[in-house]
Amino acid sequence: MSAPERIPPRSLTPPEPSELLARGELTVRGRVREASNAVLYCTVEYEGHSAPCVYKPVAGERPLWDFPDGTLAQREVAAYEISEATGWGLVPPTVLRDGPYGQGMCQLWVEVADGEPRGSDEFDGTGGSAADGTELLALVEGDEPGPGWKAVGFAEVGEGRTALLVHADDVRLRRLAVLDAVINNGDRKGGHLLPAAGGRLYAIDHGVTFNAEDKLRTLLWGWAGEPLPDDMLEVLRRLADQLADGPLHARLTKLITDAEIEALRARVAALLRTGVHPVPSGQWPAIPWPPV
Repeated sequence: MSAPERIPPRSLTPPEPSELLARGELTVRGRVREASNAVLYCTVEYEGHSAPCVYKPVAGERPLWDFPDGTLAQREVAAYEISEATGWGLVPPTVLRDGPYGQGMCQLWVEVADGEPRGSDEFDGTGGSAADGTELLALVEGDEPGPGWKAVGFAEVGEGRTALLVHADDVRLRRLAVLDAVINNGDRKGGHLLPAAGGRLYAIDHGVTFNAEDKLRTLLWGWAGEPLPDDMLEVLRRLADQLADGPLHARLTKLITDAEIEALRARVAALLRTGVHPVPSGQWPAIPWPPV
């Protein structure tokens, strides 16, 4: 009679998401085909606990002429590090690890509260909705955004018609606008906004960030030129201290170049010096295309 199969015990305490992502067994379940680079939908399992995640192998990245150093995966992890340093938790847990197709970025999958596909590229004129039912993006008639909205600019909606693109005057989006200014996000689209359960807002797709040159392109220009709130300035002061030296700086040196870290520090210093949200430079399109 053979001995009964031994089933590994399940840990009573779930691991932290970053530990689960970094140490768990990664199994590919499918591919997100809308993405321009290889994006694989996976599950990760560790000590009897599992979670869905996204795995972006470096081998599946398309080279970008203006990002010749490092990898998109490393920049994604660096964006998570900065998000965590602010305390805003806007980027889902993200790690750099080996997987079935080599080293890559592994990020916790976020289930969108309204049931729409994660990171959907569809834009029906209203955009994603927050967990409380309020919309985050919209196209409206007229020249003014109306109460509770911030204007971005006019967009063509077909048949020679234009509409005003607006985003919600929402503190979560405002924090994200500050985070994007810090990490120099060159591609903040509507499909990257993930309203999750419990009123949380997450943002994804941070491969084109941290360039030493100004590359900020975003849908979140509604606060351009307005004073930064005091609480956000305080967050930036703490971030500046962490970037000067210590564990955060040490982790970033393994992800982005010295020149990019210096530029990151300079952007934080500029925000603190001016005390206002940045405005478009006028040297290139300020809004990514397509905007979703």
